[in-house]
Amino acid sequence: MREFNYNYLKYRHWDKDVLGYIGLIHEYKGKQQLYLRQKPLELDRLVDLAKIQSTQSSNAIEGIVTTNQRLKSLMASKTMPKNRDEQEILGYKAALELIHENFEYMPITPNVILQLHKLLYSFMPTSFGGVFKTMSNEIDERRSDGSIIVRFRPLEPFETPDAVERLCTAYNKTIASGEIDPLVVIPTFIHDFLCIHPFNDGNGRMSRLLTTLLLYKSGYVVGKYISLEKKINDHKNEYYDVLQLASNKWHEGQNDDTPFTKYLLGVILSAYRDFEERLNIVSNKKNAKEIVKEVFSVKLGKVTKSDIMEFCPTLSRSAIEKALRELIADLDICKYGKGPATYYILNI
Repeated sequence: MREFNYNYLKYRHWDKDVLGYIGLIHEYKGKQQLYLRQKPLELDRLVDLAKIQSTQSSNAIEGIVTTNQRLKSLMASKTMPKNRDEQEILGYKAALELIHENFEYMPITPNVILQLHKLLYSFMPTSFGGVFKTMSNEIDERRSDGSIIVRFRPLEPFETPDAVERLCTAYNKTIASGEIDPLVVIPTFIHDFLCIHPFNDGNGRMSRLLTTLLLYKSGYVVGKYISLEKKINDHKNEYYDVLQLASNKWHEGQNDDTPFTKYLLGVILSAYRDFEERLNIVSNKKNAKEIVKEVFSVKLGKVTKSDIMEFCPTLSRSAIEKALRELIADLDICKYGKGPATYYILNI
């Protein structure tokens, strides 16, 4: 039986990459409180964008998709889901919003995990939402060519409820002790959760929801403003690779989860950097043209309208389009392509 005891993390000798990530994330967390007090308007716009991107990306990793227009309507509660994918998307939205609004009151227990899973499937006519798995499952990866490969064989159904109980107990005991940095405990918990794979379906999305919840409860709220799920989706092949590396000999308790810890810390640090960068762009007293031009100084190479909207959440689409026309007329940038394939390059 796999044991969960995180005391060993006190004696781990982390490499310079992990230590560097932890140190920088702590620095950004310190700055975070200043931003929360000083820039409420910019933060509100970032929250709205991050919710959409997180819901879209976490589902996209599992092959659950809809059109951008339908996604926006679903997120704005302006339409009802018309198929299974959209039902699952709405379920993720509901679970994510619950975490955003109530994370302080959500202890890390099997019951809370089950309730989140139930909410994830609350728009679907299924009976397995909020219920631990009833059949053996496996962690698969769907490749870009449509093929599926087996990554890992998790615990059996009869082992699952007790394993989740022991996992939560170990996590809570370790965090309460204050002896180990949450930034190494959280990735370890999430990796163990994925190795248990406690549900018939939705384990990957649940792991990302729990990542957000655990980070929020430890004071790392960057995921509220910059989508961690989007960053994982943008590099999902690496995500699967580190999961496989970290899971080797997991059942025997001889695995090394450093690759997954390093990966998740890198995602968190990247989000903090984006958070600061985007706030700096939109918070200065500049007009729309100046703000859009500044995007080209921080994003190298091709820049799309979607990129600019992500970096400039305080600007409307029409303001961005007007600024782009002015920058083209001033010969500051060049436009290439047509329609959805349009992109812009800074003139040097």
